[in-house]
Amino acid sequence: MNTRHLFLVGYDIQDNSTRRRALRDVQHHALGGQKSFYECWLTVAELQTLLAQMRALINADTDRVIFVRLDARSPSLQLGQAEAIHGADYFHVA
Repeated sequence: MNTRHLFLVGYDIQDNSTRRRALRDVQHHALGGQKSFYECWLTVAELQTLLAQMRALINADTDRVIFVRLDARSPSLQLGQAEAIHGADYFHVA
């Protein structure tokens, strides 16, 4: 069984079509998120694939993508319209 780790994946991408593509790629792994930040449970292989997709997609001179590994045991804080991510025994990767 592959171990999954919780990551916060965020991006700041100038080009609209590139941003839409990044959104689609990240949302395939996301449990939830807001605009350009998503919480994703990723195996090492999925992380490597998503990193490669983002490297090939973005313009390194103008765009930014960040992957932050989170401690899934720590509570998160939400303000405003944010919604807590509810854990599940499984999720679907499209």
